Amino acid sequence: MSEPNPCMSCGACCAYFRVSFYWGESSEAPGGFVPKELTEQVHQHLLCMKGTNNYPPRCVALRGEVGTEVSCSIYENRPTPCREFNEYELDGTPNMRCFKLRGVVPPSR
Repeated sequence: MSEPNPCMSCGACCAYFRVSFYWGESSEAPGGFVPKELTEQVHQHLLCMKGTNNYPPRCVALRGEVGTEVSCSIYENRPTPCREFNEYELDGTPNMRCFKLRGVVPPSR
């Protein structure tokens, strides 16, 4: 039996980091998919998710209570930084930023 995905209850990364990405991912660009209305301009070639460029940050697409139960309202259309931020790195090592945000000690290998 596998452990439940902590991303379904945590959401700390969505309420800690600025989620910035290349403007070409915006629905305003040909082939873009991130809803333009949920983004703001950082500079000419960089956008971020609304709410993440403020203090304290909280992504506008985050639904629910951090640490209890969360979801992403644009999960299928989330930007690259969200797709690439996982509990574990591609090589299977713990993503230390994720574990630190959750206040959890990563498992030893």
